[in-house]
Amino acid sequence: MTKIAYYPGCSLLGSSREYDESLRAIAGPMGFDLVQVPDWNCCGASSAHSLNHELSLALPARILALAETLGVEEMLVPCAACYSRLVTAHHDLAESAETRERIVEIIGMPCQGTVKPLNILEFLDRHSDSFKDKVTAPFDKDVACYYGCLLVRPPKITKFDRPEDPRTMDNLVELIGAKALDWDFKVECCGASHSISKTDLVGKLSAKIIGNAVKKGAQAIVVACPMCQSNLDMRRSFINKAAGQNYTIPVIFITQAIGLAMGLGEKELGLHRHIVKVKYPEKKKVDAEVKPKAAAAAPAPAPVTQPEQTEEA
Repeated sequence: MTKIAYYPGCSLLGSSREYDESLRAIAGPMGFDLVQVPDWNCCGASSAHSLNHELSLALPARILALAETLGVEEMLVPCAACYSRLVTAHHDLAESAETRERIVEIIGMPCQGTVKPLNILEFLDRHSDSFKDKVTAPFDKDVACYYGCLLVRPPKITKFDRPEDPRTMDNLVELIGAKALDWDFKVECCGASHSISKTDLVGKLSAKIIGNAVKKGAQAIVVACPMCQSNLDMRRSFINKAAGQNYTIPVIFITQAIGLAMGLGEKELGLHRHIVKVKYPEKKKVDAEVKPKAAAAAPAPAPVTQPEQTEEA
């Protein structure tokens, strides 16, 4: 088993337990031992960076410093918001010796910046050989891969995939038998933490995301962010109200999709925890064109008067 540092963050041990469960379920068969960072703390997402700059660096810096004690070079950070704060701190501490000295003084422990944060898509893409050969039940679905706004932004810091049209998750789902659809909202914001303070706004933003996915023919939306999944799943009543539709499309984590393709059980992957039942509609079948029967021979066909076209027609 290959050891890798693991930072679950608050969401994966709380509101998004199914993300942690599904990640752990596929990590073992992939050959990885997730070593949880000891005595970890909240990274400060979503509010620390809007309140106090030093606090927004000190919180993730302490996590990075604790990860260094494990003797590893990389740390898996599945939550997109946590990843954003950790990769930003890693970047800022490397850019300024003065900033690093100040933050080290605040946290009271050395932080050399030797551990690189990895988001879940980077990890899975790098080790795709560890799961693609274990696919026993191909995930034969048309899916919309929803990246959200944090995994690929800001590009100068994340240095991961294309910021407007990322492809990593699309490639991953195709490895397990799915078809990744081209759609228009793969990096649009769902409203993030405004889910509590401005739920109606989240409903409107998320309705556009789900509406476009459904319009493009998606049977499921695949995500890699706890906040995105929570908003699109838990706020479905607000979404349906904003859209004037009854959307039932499921929203699942990339780890759950991979787990299903590996033949793992629904409870093992935490699919029973979702608000919107994970049930996939059948693919729409296009009726074969009915060719008109050949008309009987006639000396001279009668003229046909075309009816006026109405707006309804």
